[in-house]
Amino acid sequence: MAEIKAHEFNQFTKRRARDYRIVLVYGPDRGLVSERATELAKLTGVDMSDAFSFMRLEASDISADPGRLFDEANSTGLFGGEKLIWIKGAGADKNLAEALSGLAENPPSNAWIIIEAGDLKKGANLRKAAEQAPAAMAIPCYADDTKSLNLLIDEELSSAGLRITADARMALQDCLGGDRIASRNEIRKLVLYARDDGLIEESHVTAIVGDASAISTDDAVDAVLKGDLAGFHHAIQKVVTSKTPVFLVLQGCLRQLQLLDLMRTEIDGRRASIPDAVNAHGRHLHFRRKPVVEGALRSLSAQAIATEMNRLQAAVLQSRQRASLEDTIAMQTLLATTLVAGRGKR
Repeated sequence: MAEIKAHEFNQFTKRRARDYRIVLVYGPDRGLVSERATELAKLTGVDMSDAFSFMRLEASDISADPGRLFDEANSTGLFGGEKLIWIKGAGADKNLAEALSGLAENPPSNAWIIIEAGDLKKGANLRKAAEQAPAAMAIPCYADDTKSLNLLIDEELSSAGLRITADARMALQDCLGGDRIASRNEIRKLVLYARDDGLIEESHVTAIVGDASAISTDDAVDAVLKGDLAGFHHAIQKVVTSKTPVFLVLQGCLRQLQLLDLMRTEIDGRRASIPDAVNAHGRHLHFRRKPVVEGALRSLSAQAIATEMNRLQAAVLQSRQRASLEDTIAMQTLLATTLVAGRGKR
């Protein structure tokens, strides 16, 4: 099977990246998907400012006309040379998967194809097509774990010649994760803020990362859980303004509801108290967010949580199938869940 593990990407780029003309980059971390696709695009050596050698397409373009991928990959540029075709917004799309399989049987000799996709389950058409084709490579991108976050922090701080205390590192880790680009931007903002001090302390993190949440999705997720309609509108506007994908808020809410479902089972099945359930299953929650989770457990029943989980899961599927309407689908679904949480409090 032509796939690598998430942690093998760096070695792949150094040794084998140019052996594969077709690469699928997928996963729940949209920022990491974009970052890795960009790195692979640079490795091709194609001039992305040249309209004759670089083409950016949406997955819906291929779905509507599957033969287009074959035509574009095998056409010759006006001035010759290699081409790069970069496809964004892919999901569990049968037409795109079939187009990829067909092209992989006879891969182009002068074109590179990079496909960005969301979270694809094992066995999904597109992921299966890439994994089974010898000429293609599937690269998964999952949310950064503690080790990955530490490497990211070290990378950014090392380039700036800064050090960080243990307490500051722990506080910074609590503010990161979920989206690679958002995490990297937060670290760079911290570096800029503390560049003249040499050593980053917890006070630096609290002052700039904790308060500057324009690109964080946590505020929007918390507003949804609290049923705070005004707070949701304010937080989602910050997300949109920062050009952070609204899909990340949808994804964050789904993860929080799955956690609430686990806690609710503990409360209803084992008669645990709400604080005990939160302490047992919410060890990775930031201490500032625990009251929000406790409040949601008080206002939402097990049935309500299950209903909203189904609503969000359906929205995730719809956003993959209709990439052009992703933001609209996410916004409407999040608004509906906010209203349900608000009614539960009342």
